[in-house]
Amino acid sequence: MNDMQSIHIIISGRVQGVSFRSFTKSAADNLNISGWVKNLPDGSVEALATGAKKDIEKLISELKTGPPASKVDNIEIQEQHKLETKKHSGFNILRY
Repeated sequence: MNDMQSIHIIISGRVQGVSFRSFTKSAADNLNISGWVKNLPDGSVEALATGAKKDIEKLISELKTGPPASKVDNIEIQEQHKLETKKHSGFNILRY
């Protein structure tokens, strides 16, 4: 039984300049999720997360709240049909 899942996430709202990427990395690290997060030029934040489905659900729940200074207006989630098989070493913050 494979309970692993990869999702692609776009978070919009007041999510840049409020430590959203660090918040996401911390949450992902605590949930043993691998992948990455980065700011996008349009002011949103993009992430790719791979982990156990229950942990991915917890991560999504945390991202809907975000860090104290943030205001999440929308989260778009697309399930990846194939798991990200690139070996991510943990969860990384990328620069665009």
